[in-house]
Amino acid sequence: MRLTPTERDRLLLFSAAELARARRSRGLQLNAPEATAIISDTVIEAARDGRRLRDAVDAACNVLAPEDVLPGVAALVPEVWVEAVFDDGSRLVVVPEPLGPPHGDLIPGSVHPVHEDVPAVTAQTAEIAVHNASEVPISVTSHFHFFEVNPRLSFDRGAAYGMRLAIGAGEAVRFDPGATVTVGLAPIGGERVVIGFAGLVDGPLDAPGAKDAALAKARATGYLDSTGEGDFA
Repeated sequence: MRLTPTERDRLLLFSAAELARARRSRGLQLNAPEATAIISDTVIEAARDGRRLRDAVDAACNVLAPEDVLPGVAALVPEVWVEAVFDDGSRLVVVPEPLGPPHGDLIPGSVHPVHEDVPAVTAQTAEIAVHNASEVPISVTSHFHFFEVNPRLSFDRGAAYGMRLAIGAGEAVRFDPGATVTVGLAPIGGERVVIGFAGLVDGPLDAPGAKDAALAKARATGYLDSTGEGDFA
């Protein structure tokens, strides 16, 4: 059986979640990776079942109780981010306080996050207007290949090929339903190999014919494009 990198990642997450569920059934309290695996798996399966974003978040917030995890884990997992494919396309789902608000001090060895401004590591080189044609908010993180974001976001897909948001690592931009937001983009650096995301590229960005093939795949699968070229729009 041939699997894409995205499908292999999904199976790895499912295996981690199954292991965590087996340990919980034996009465063991879960650590942070185990709890995160179950929460993430719950979101993805809710999306696969055809449930709406709000329902998927609610299910993830209720899949584990504070007593299911080790002391201090709730503070280590203040939120969970996971990409899931819903009926209207893939979305970044943010599950806030999935284990409830933390109580008391963190246990020794845990992490105290420090919130401070982090400058973008790459200067903006392009600017595009993005319209959210869906009925729900859509968030996009800093290093997501912008060409492959949710198909209900309408913008110049060709101009966004090989680009990411020009914001700090770990930050995100939110697109509200019906809103149009102008964002800055910067080229993806390093070896410029894109694996996973929506599966429109899955390889070197600059390989001969890679961009044309990705555009054709996006066109065939209904990704919106503000230029109206081909079957887009």
